[in-house]
Amino acid sequence: MKSVGPVLVVVGVILALWYAAAVLMNAQWERDQAARAGAEIGWAEIVPRTLAQERPVLPAPHQVAAELWTLTWGEEVNGRKGIMRSGSLSNRGLVLHAWVTFSATMLGFVIGSGFGILLAVGIVHNRAMDRSVMPWAIASQTIPIVAIAPMIIVVLNSVGVSGLLPKALIAAYLSFFPVVVGMVKGLRSPDGMQLDLLRTYNASAAQGLWKLRFPASAPYLFASLKVGIAASLVGTIVAELPLGGAGLGTRLLAGSYYGQTIQIWATLIVAALLAACMVGVIGVLQRATLRRMGFAQ
Repeated sequence: MKSVGPVLVVVGVILALWYAAAVLMNAQWERDQAARAGAEIGWAEIVPRTLAQERPVLPAPHQVAAELWTLTWGEEVNGRKGIMRSGSLSNRGLVLHAWVTFSATMLGFVIGSGFGILLAVGIVHNRAMDRSVMPWAIASQTIPIVAIAPMIIVVLNSVGVSGLLPKALIAAYLSFFPVVVGMVKGLRSPDGMQLDLLRTYNASAAQGLWKLRFPASAPYLFASLKVGIAASLVGTIVAELPLGGAGLGTRLLAGSYYGQTIQIWATLIVAALLAACMVGVIGVLQRATLRRMGFAQ
């Protein structure tokens, strides 16, 4: 409860700046319209008009909130294809598109995280992999995802692979690297005395991995998973841009194509909320797991 006040202050400042920016960025259009009509217009008329434009350069917060309500609750409850009337999610609303993006994100996150953990284990236990694979993993992240995603999708479609898998692979491509880096750091976190003690007990490499390295890497793993799942969402949205169909990326592209800026902002808010929820779930699992393992919180 002590943090509620500061949070509300920050939110209030953001909203105030947002409204001010909306007025300033949309004012020129109102001046141009007035000039074409041969009339003069002052700020007393500009301000309310800029906050009610149909296709503003920067929509006001209340416009985004109204659009968000319409594309979620309104579409599903009152829409012709909403879940209340048709029994299925509306393809015009954001709930269906968020679900499609979420599904591909989670599949890619699981693939990328699993691959990253296995790669980290190999890097820690094999000097050749450490010297050869790790530089390539770093170099792979220098390739812009916007450039590589269409190529991967085209190649996969040419061999008959479509649906969620191409998007999931793009998400996995972005999510595996944070997990690799975090897990390598975590698996190497035990100090020399702990490793020497295991050697004294004649423990095998597998026993040392399971009994010492994995438990010690847990805080690093969860920190990297938070970054990885957010990166997975970005990768999925980028992959949806050239694919079409359903997904938040498709809605962003459609809004940009038709100049529907309010829809774009509403979609961005949904994507941000989706990312926050996924990171929050990992945070809950992190606290529960580390508490169970005896780590100080």
